[in-house]
Amino acid sequence: MSSAANGPQANGFGNIEIMFKQIMDVVHKSQMEIAELRAETHELRQANASLERQIKEGMQYNNGSRFPTGFNTPAPGSPQLRAKSPFLTPASIPSLAVPPTICVPSPLGDNMLTSYPWGNREIPGFYVVIPAGGAGTRLWPLSREGHPKFLLDLTLKGRSLIQATWDRLLPLSTSTRTAVVAGPAHVKGITEQLPDLLGHNLLCEPSAKDSMAAIGLAAAVLAHRDENAIIGSFAADHMISGDDAFLSAVAEAVEVAKQDYLVTIGIAPSHPSTGFGYVRLGEKVGLAHAPNARLVSSFKEKPDARTAAAYIKTGNYRWNAGMFVTKATFLMDLLKEYKPEMHAGLTRIAAAWDDERLRQRVLDEVWPELEKIAIDNAVAEPAALDRRVAVVPATFGWDDVGDFSSLADLLPAEANQPRVLGDSSLVLTEQVAGGIVVPGSGRLVTLLGVDDLVIVDMPDTLLVTTRARSQEVKRIVKRCKESGFKQLL
Repeated sequence: MSSAANGPQANGFGNIEIMFKQIMDVVHKSQMEIAELRAETHELRQANASLERQIKEGMQYNNGSRFPTGFNTPAPGSPQLRAKSPFLTPASIPSLAVPPTICVPSPLGDNMLTSYPWGNREIPGFYVVIPAGGAGTRLWPLSREGHPKFLLDLTLKGRSLIQATWDRLLPLSTSTRTAVVAGPAHVKGITEQLPDLLGHNLLCEPSAKDSMAAIGLAAAVLAHRDENAIIGSFAADHMISGDDAFLSAVAEAVEVAKQDYLVTIGIAPSHPSTGFGYVRLGEKVGLAHAPNARLVSSFKEKPDARTAAAYIKTGNYRWNAGMFVTKATFLMDLLKEYKPEMHAGLTRIAAAWDDERLRQRVLDEVWPELEKIAIDNAVAEPAALDRRVAVVPATFGWDDVGDFSSLADLLPAEANQPRVLGDSSLVLTEQVAGGIVVPGSGRLVTLLGVDDLVIVDMPDTLLVTTRARSQEVKRIVKRCKESGFKQLL
């Protein structure tokens, strides 16, 4: 009776032991697999570090140029190469060893130009216009209203963004034909950083009226000075790599502009960005000296992620970087047709511009009444419907450094470490991956067990967010303004 009663119980315990042994076998096997994966990961990290060292040691500059031709992405750098601060002063610009670059060709056009095809890069009759506006609120508190991002050295190479823009474009036009459009708050900083900018080529707009008024002002003044002027507008705060490819695209755009087109330069999309507008490519223009030029079928506003991915899949879309090349008089003709009141106002201002006493009186009367509108909405979009806008697909690297996440992608860093904009000795990390730190206050910043954070430590304020939310920093700027912290903006 006793053995019969204990039989099922014994079997139960036996089954539990078997199940427990099977579970332990599975756990042991999983532990072995995890150990193997850890070993493989360690080996891969070592191999990757070795490859980075080989790249940095083996890559050479191309013919002494900072960037080889084609689309370029920065090679990983070392903290020892970094400047102490992203802020520049006219008397003290850090002298840095610049890390080499990796050249990754990007075949966009059917007739891609990989080097500048003309011996002398200067283009007769071509005027460069550099609109330098905005506060760069998504880079606050690094960027401020009185010291916007185009005055910062965000590449840590010893030149601010506007200085890099000046350097890049100067061979095409010389200083006599390079103009900057800026607001009163930025005139001093610009003149300090660009000592070769001629006084009559610094066009000060009384207040921000968006890109149409800024570019239209330059077009009106330059057309008044030279009725044959061809202008190219290039923002002061964009990063470009692959100078030869950039100059080739601009030169091709000038050839198209001579035939009475408003020409934009289309950037090859590297990912389905929702932060940029897009240009849809139309049929070929058919000019011998501009083989890549296409008509613009349409402009597209910033899309959602699914739409952006669909755009890229077709191969018929380019990012709209806001670069425009055209005859100054042709742009004024488009304004007269699509925005006649703005045309009349800018024409009146241009007629008085070179008379300093008359200029201010006319500006006071006319400027406040000008419409605040982007050049895309004012003339580019309606002119595209009339087949008067062309695009040159480009083959150079481009970024508008729109937030801290995109800035982080442009800075060098050691493996699995955050990017540092400034003195890397002020940043100590443990078990941290990714992210960006700006140690602007001069005090030590320490991070433990946090990934992909944005930390901007300035003397008067501290920003902590994530890379994923970095596009929303402008919301904090708005809150600061509403809460009475305007002095921090």
